[in-house]
Amino acid sequence: MKTKLFISLLLCCFFNVSVFAQEKTKKELRAEKDLQQQKETEALIDSKKFDFEAQKLNPQGGRLIILDYNIYFLRFSSDKIICDLPFFGRAFNVAYGGDGGIKFEGTPEDIKVEKKKKSYILRTTVRGKDDVYNLLFTIFNNGSTTLSVNSNNRASISYDGVIRAPKAVENK
Repeated sequence: MKTKLFISLLLCCFFNVSVFAQEKTKKELRAEKDLQQQKETEALIDSKKFDFEAQKLNPQGGRLIILDYNIYFLRFSSDKIICDLPFFGRAFNVAYGGDGGIKFEGTPEDIKVEKKKKSYILRTTVRGKDDVYNLLFTIFNNGSTTLSVNSNNRASISYDGVIRAPKAVENK
C-alpha cells in the first residue's frame, strides 16, 4: 500500500513539474514582446515609411504640453513628408493670418539613419513652401519617438510620440 501511494505521489509530482516547466514566465513573455516590438520598429525604419503621432510637445523655453487628441501627425515616406503639428513658441518670420502650426508637404533630402544600441537616429531636411525644416527623429526599439523640428522662421520644438505603420488613406 505504501509503495502504491509513493508511486502515485511521485507520478503526480512529475506531471505537475512538467506542466509548470512548459509555461513561460512573465519575464520570458515580456522579452518576447519587446523583441517583437523591436522587429516591427526596425521594419518601419528600414522601409522609411511610417506615421509619427504626437502625444506631447516641449517648446523651447516652455513647459511640457500634453496633446489630448491623436490628430497631430507627421506622415514620413522616402518620397514625400506630410506634416500637421501644433506650434507653441517664438516665430520670427511667419505669414500674417497663418494657422500657427507646423504644416507642410515636401520631399525629404539627405535621409540618414544611424543605429545606436537601443535606438535609431533618423535625420532629414524638408523644403516646405515657405520654410526649410530639419527633422531629427530619435526612435527607440519599442516605437516611442522624439521628434525635434528646427526651421529658419521658428524656434526649435520637440515632440514625443510613437511611430506606427501608415494608415490607409481613404479617398472621398
